[in-house]
Amino acid sequence: MVSIFGALIHKSGYQVESEIRLKSSILVLAGETKMSHQIKFIMVGGFLGAGKTTTLGRLAKHYTDQGLNVGVVTNDQAADLVDTNSLRSQGLNVGEVAGACFCCHFNSLMDTIGELGSQQRPDVILAEPVGSCTDLVATVIQPIKQLYDADFKIQPYAVLMKPSHGLKILKNEQGSGFSPKAAYILKKQLEEADLILINRIDELSEEAVEELTTLVNEQFPGTPVLRTSALTGAGFEGLIEFLEQEGDFGGKILDIDYDIYAEGEAELGWLNSSVHVSAENEFSLDQLLLAVISHLQTSFREQGVETAHLKVIGLWEGFFGVSNLVSNDSEPKLSLASDCTVKEVDLIVNARVACDPDALTEQVMKVLEQCAGALNAKLEFNQTQSFRPGRPVPTHRYATPK
Repeated sequence: MVSIFGALIHKSGYQVESEIRLKSSILVLAGETKMSHQIKFIMVGGFLGAGKTTTLGRLAKHYTDQGLNVGVVTNDQAADLVDTNSLRSQGLNVGEVAGACFCCHFNSLMDTIGELGSQQRPDVILAEPVGSCTDLVATVIQPIKQLYDADFKIQPYAVLMKPSHGLKILKNEQGSGFSPKAAYILKKQLEEADLILINRIDELSEEAVEELTTLVNEQFPGTPVLRTSALTGAGFEGLIEFLEQEGDFGGKILDIDYDIYAEGEAELGWLNSSVHVSAENEFSLDQLLLAVISHLQTSFREQGVETAHLKVIGLWEGFFGVSNLVSNDSEPKLSLASDCTVKEVDLIVNARVACDPDALTEQVMKVLEQCAGALNAKLEFNQTQSFRPGRPVPTHRYATPK
């Protein structure tokens, strides 16, 4: 078994170059050697808009408050990720794997972890996979276990249940906003979890929480269930206690149809866009963020297309704010308020919507121009990427758990 710091790996026919710049797992001290500590690897999954980024931010604060060195790895199909900028703005050490999911860019995941530890070996790595991705136990956790077991200690794999779409999907309701193929992904995510978190309980009635808990217990028997609010911190003591357990986690290998999986992902239009807004007079950054989200929600409703997740971050000279929308039926939220007025700001828009990417681009640009016009502001587009996710082709897939 090799270390993450090795130059070349031979395993099950794979020959993988690894140029990771972490310190050696053998520490040389006063002419003697001793093994370094294992890094806790905590991956938190869940569907788009489930609350993964807020959860990771809260977990990161918990571990850093304990004096631990924490690295966070975000993941997206393209660059300009709101989550990365949001977590970095909170002072966290964040790396991003862009261009494909962790499973398809496994080597990039390991390289990114190496870069995060180039100055100081992390005690904890928190990883947030793409929200439309599943089969992560077989393609991420098991490869780490079987290739880098000396360097990592795998903690329980927690998956967040997104109530707004999850309730409809688990009840097999018509009009959930997604086809059965896209719903298939959400169910498979929950199936491979060591722990299911019913998140956003602060937005739900007690009756809704109980209904969701019953549905999850019926459809995923034997999997522990916790109720949490990443926003308020409710239920997080139980989550942290669960994550600190000793045991053999990350062993639920899915029986999965990659054709259905790929077609479900391809139903989503994916857009990442960055723009600069500048005006003669000061304006409220938070009001602008909410205006963009609200106008986009109206546009998507009028077009009859479902929002999987929509995020906008505004960044300027140390100030930042974030707004988001998790479904067409949800209320736009100012998830992180900036409480500031500005004359210019950089905006990053991430939209995951069940529609054609070209149509999505047109709607986003139209709304941004409309919002800038209301402020008599100039709008400069820096970069826009829009596409449908391609078929997932994992670097590794281990069908037998270690």
